[in-house]
Formats: sequence, structure tokens, C-alpha cells
Amino acid sequence: MLYIGVDLGTSAVKLLLMDGEGKIEKIVSKEYPIFFPKPGWSEQRPEDWFEQTMEGIRELTAEVDRSQVAGISFGGQMHGLVILDEKDEVIRPALLWNDGRTYEECDYLNKVIGKEKLSEYTANISFTGFTAPKILWVKNKEPENFARISKIMLPKDYIAYKLTGVHCTDMSDASGTLLLDVKKRRWSKEMCDICGITEEMLPKLFESYECVGTVKEEIADRLGIPASVKAAAGAGDNAAAAVGTGTVGEGMCNISLGTSGTVFISSKNFGVDKFNALHAFAHADGNYHLMGCMLSAASCNKWWMEDILDTDAYSEEQKKITKLGENHVFFLPYLMGERSPHNDPDARGTFIGMTMDTSRADMTQAVLEGVAFALRDSLEVAKSLGIKLERTKICGGGAKSPLWKKMIANIMNLKVDVIESEEGPALGGAMLAAVACGEFESVEAAAAKIVKIVETLEPEQELVEKYEARYQQFREIYPVCRPLFEKIR
Repeated sequence: MLYIGVDLGTSAVKLLLMDGEGKIEKIVSKEYPIFFPKPGWSEQRPEDWFEQTMEGIRELTAEVDRSQVAGISFGGQMHGLVILDEKDEVIRPALLWNDGRTYEECDYLNKVIGKEKLSEYTANISFTGFTAPKILWVKNKEPENFARISKIMLPKDYIAYKLTGVHCTDMSDASGTLLLDVKKRRWSKEMCDICGITEEMLPKLFESYECVGTVKEEIADRLGIPASVKAAAGAGDNAAAAVGTGTVGEGMCNISLGTSGTVFISSKNFGVDKFNALHAFAHADGNYHLMGCMLSAASCNKWWMEDILDTDAYSEEQKKITKLGENHVFFLPYLMGERSPHNDPDARGTFIGMTMDTSRADMTQAVLEGVAFALRDSLEVAKSLGIKLERTKICGGGAKSPLWKKMIANIMNLKVDVIESEEGPALGGAMLAAVACGEFESVEAAAAKIVKIVETLEPEQELVEKYEARYQQFREIYPVCRPLFEKIR
């Protein structure tokens, strides 16, 4: 049988077709526009997501026996706000995860309601990207639209609704709304009251691998697939990517060096750090995960290479770096502010430690090391909860760099496993669909069968010790700079 994974990204929808053995048959990508009506605002039309997804599925399955398609599921951009009226029509363009207009609403939630209350209700605190402050923004700034709301949905779940007619979401994506009681895996009545909504406005909750329904007949006819195709609830992009890298079960870790960066740790037990420095979310395998998210990771290297050095010869620049663990230049990678662990939108990118003999290679090295050091900040928070790790998977565009992977292994003091196929949330979505259809008995069983490690980088003791000293210096820089960041914003 065949399974479709849909990754609803910010710039495009990526669709993947997988057979029951985990072999990837085909991948298709379809772009759609993003709109910036005002500085700091970021919106998309949900209708564009659906039309491009439909076109993508038709292209994806054009050369196969469509009668063999058994299931479909989703990974996708988290936190976005899609609001529907009583006719299930979109009221306004969706507010996206990277929309920053809700700073007043975040201040209200964190300072007036209070971080302790938010953590008690949801296991998390408010960030501008989360869904609850977006709801408050619509309530405060567009009351006429707020009054029309019948259903509140997340981006990937709008696609699931259009395909199945079911208003649904999964636990992992719901965790990023600031409306879910993550520990109890249910909507928080307290947060609904704070936002002025009812639980009936929210979609029904499912585990990521659960079947929410089958595709509607009219959709099946348009796509040429059986009306018996099952749709699994799917997962938020990071949780779906974790499924695709086999980061499921107890004590597994994945580091992503994408545009943003994440440290994702799966656990069978619920846990929250005392400062809410890490996101404490439900996982797509039915358990939980902790996640540290930095807003600029590989994008820091892209900025440095292309905008500052005016080159696209990434590997050539990295060849000049020869003395690991001995660099006296440090870089704070906060080009877009920072989320984990500082939760500081005013933080800025900063070089420090340059002298007259500082070279171009030293600066490049500092950028790569700065991202790795910042990711370790999140790892240290996880360690404070008693989590012990020996190894991690790695993915994302930055993971194509052998040098950067070596830095990660030694700065984190972890074995770094490189996987055979890195297709992120789309592969995770297809795997969840296969579980929902009974191809595998669990998400862990699917990961064990499909995810294969092709290389492992071992930390080197001498480098580990050198980088330990450098990291301890790095972690002193931000607290000193923070008061200045507040003044120059």
C-alpha cells in the first residue's frame, strides 16, 4: 500500500509518497505566497494551502496505481491562527508562527495573567508566535472578526478538515497553541476563559497516529484516489520531523540545523523546567517531548556567507578553519531575537573578542560555533531536569557540513548519528499515516523499521575539553549584553 505525507511549510507544501516498507517513491513541492501587510506581520491564505496541496497530491500520484493509496497524514508549520465562520469559511488570512504583532497580548499573558499561571494551565509561557495571543489580538484589534468565529484551527488541520470534513488537531500541534493542558492532554478551560472562547470553538483532539476519518467522496473523485483513504491527525512540524528521524520513545534526541535550530528530546514522562526555558509539548508517539528552539541557526551562516562575505562558497570558507576549540572570537546568534532559553525578542547578533590578528576564518568559525553553543544552552536546561543523553540524530541544511557536525559532536559531547533519508515532516507524516492504517503497530515500530543510521561522529576528548572551556566563556556573554540590548532596540 501507499502513504502520503504532507508537510505544510511556510513557503511551500512538500508532499511525499511512501510504500509500506518505508521506501520513498516520489516527492513534490508546491509554493504559495506569503504576505507582510505591516512590518513584523506575516500572513497566508489558507485557501492557497489547500489548492496547492490538492495539485501536489495529483502530481504525486500521477504515475502510480492510485487505488493503492491507503492513508494520508500531515506535518506542518505550528502556531498559526486559522479562523472559520459558521459556514466553515475562512474569516481572514491566517496569522503565521513568525508573526510578531502580538507583543502587547504576550505581555498581558506573561505579566498580568502571569507566567506561573500559564505554566500551571499549559506547561508553557507565552511567545509572540503562539496561537493564544493571536486570538487575543483578533479580539482586541478586530472585534468584528472575533465575533464571527465558529472554529479555531491550526494550519495543517485546515487541510485535514478540507479533505475529511472533520475539525481535528493532534496533541503535539495543540501544545503550541497555549490552549492545551499538555500534561492532561486536554483543552484548558482556564485558557479558553482568558481568551474569551469556548471549547466548542476548538477542534477535537486526537493522538497524531489516530485516524480522524476518511477523505470525502468529492475529494476522492477530484484526486482519483479511493474514498476509503484514511487520514491520520498528523503532528506539528518539529514532532513530525522527529518521527521521520526516529526520535521517539524514551531519551532520544534530534538536533536540527535548519533556518531555525532545535534540540528535540523525546520522553515517556512529562517534565517542565522551572523557568519554562524549553517548550514542554506532547509528542506524536503518544508521549511527551522537550524542545529548545533558537530562531536563527543555519540562517546565521547564510547571512554571514551571502550578505556579509558576498559568497556562496560555503565549503571553501570552511576549509580555512583548522584550529577547533581555540578560537578567541565569539558570536551570539540572535539575529532575530531569541526564544530558547532566553525568551528575549530584544537580543541581537553580536561578535566579541576580535583583535588585529583576527581572520576571516576566525569570524566564520565563530558563527558556526555560536550556533552550536546556543543549542547547547537548551541541552543544559534538559540536563537540569535529570535527562541523560549519549547521542543525538542531526538534520537540517546545516547538517550537510562535516565541519559543523564535528563541532556539534564535541561542543555537545554527544555521539552524532547521521540518518540515511532526511525528509523531515513529510516522511513523518507518511509514517503516521502508515501507523493509522495498521501497517505498523506503533510509531516506535515504524521508526525502527524505516529510519537507518549511515554514519556516527564520535566526540574527541581533547576537543571536548577545549570546547568546554570556550562554552563556559560563551555563556557569560549574553547576561552582560542583555541590559544593552534593551537600550538599543
